Amino acid sequence: MTTQQCIPVWVKALDPLSQFGLMYALGQRSEICLISDADLAARSFDQRSESSVIALVAVDSLDPAAVQVMRAATQRGCRRIVVIGSAIDDDALMTAVELGVSGVLRRTEATADRIVHLVQAAAVGDGNLPPDLLGRLLGQVSRTQRPVLAARGLSHTGLSDRETQVLRLVADGKDTQEIARELSYSERTVKNVLHDVTSRLQLRNRSHAVAYALREGLI
Repeated sequence: MTTQQCIPVWVKALDPLSQFGLMYALGQRSEICLISDADLAARSFDQRSESSVIALVAVDSLDPAAVQVMRAATQRGCRRIVVIGSAIDDDALMTAVELGVSGVLRRTEATADRIVHLVQAAAVGDGNLPPDLLGRLLGQVSRTQRPVLAARGLSHTGLSDRETQVLRLVADGKDTQEIARELSYSERTVKNVLHDVTSRLQLRNRSHAVAYALREGLI
């Protein structure tokens, strides 16, 4: 039986209380390996690092200070960025995606489980934005700009590629074990994907999720 490798995460909040809270909450999770500033600096010079660091940035708004933190994270080797924020306007949202943000979570929804799920999605190249934010983003993005979204694992359907794959297989009548085997995921990952979809879209269960996706033309 193989042990799942933890995901290296560098946490940066613009206020000390949020920094402490995130470090404490994520420090209890076996799925996460917290990376210090010193560790991140060392890894940025280590080309042999097997896994990319996810930057988790907590801000009130995507103001110039937050943008500076995200730029610094990218320059220091963080391939993906997850943002926890309070107020996110349209211009800031587009800037965030261009800087490499693949996941956004509102502070009011930022439980430890949701943060971990968002980090896990970012680690495998999936994007995740709340539906209303994705809709606002798409309102700004022309057809020629859609690759900007695709590069972050986001799509105009509101579902990531992984979520779409899982829902299609559920619609085909496959159970969790069969889906995991076909997509080379763990059963826990499949369950997490379905949980994320049903929670984010406020759906009752996997059958409701499939019905919704079919009705909206998402799969």
